[in-house]
Amino acid sequence: MLDPRKLRLLRELARRGTIAAVAEAVMFTPSAVSQHLGALEREAGVPLLERTGRTVALTPAGRLLVEHADAVLEQLERASAALAAVKGGPAGALRIGAFPTAARVLLPPALAELAGAHPRLEPMVSEIDPADVSAALRAGELDVALVHEYDFVPPVTDASIETEPLFSEPMYLTDRPSIAAARADAWITGKPGTLCHTMAIRACQASGFEPRVRHHIDDFDTVLAFAAAGQGVALVPHLAATTPPNGVTLTRLDLSRRTLAAFRRGNSAHPAIKAAVASFRTATATLPL
Repeated sequence: MLDPRKLRLLRELARRGTIAAVAEAVMFTPSAVSQHLGALEREAGVPLLERTGRTVALTPAGRLLVEHADAVLEQLERASAALAAVKGGPAGALRIGAFPTAARVLLPPALAELAGAHPRLEPMVSEIDPADVSAALRAGELDVALVHEYDFVPPVTDASIETEPLFSEPMYLTDRPSIAAARADAWITGKPGTLCHTMAIRACQASGFEPRVRHHIDDFDTVLAFAAAGQGVALVPHLAATTPPNGVTLTRLDLSRRTLAAFRRGNSAHPAIKAAVASFRTATATLPL
């Protein structure tokens, strides 16, 4: 019988590439991860890994097992959700991840809604970049998360994650009538590796130039303050642009940012997840969109 816990480790190895990265994600030692994967090979009865020096790759049998692992782990999530549903209403810890704008604007009314409707739930919020959400959900560090996606940037979630759309908002450019008109300007973008940074770079490339990035800042309030100080131009979403500082003009673009709720595939019927998504939808109705 194959152990689902070991299947999770094999799936993480397929996505992360190294035993060290898997160990860091699941808070095991590399030795413990190797031992569990070795035990999984013995359970499977065929080689799952090819070891060459310090590197490890999946064999064809290993890749095949990962495909089945996704289905097995999804069914386990469904079973867990079904059991939670028969126990009664939502209760216990609910680990929520959110990007900064959502944490500031959407979560306060959503958490108030949750507290009133489900007082036995204990929401626990962590700020996280959407690019890191899938790994955190798979590792069990989060139960549900708010993620965003932009035009020019593909979705950041993988096949192990389900999403439900919540709302869309337009994007604005500071102090210029178009992106093309900002070709010669210094730019303020998010830190490299974030979706905000990727979106800004690709939006400029679509207008025919590589932006000259001067500042890397993730907080949009700070971005707007830098723009007001003449430090560069920037792309900002609607929810971050409702009260721009004096001296900053905003041009609405034909670009958008979409916010979604994300959770492990198979977990949509879990009472706590359903309660969280319902609270997000209620709070969405209060947003200045």
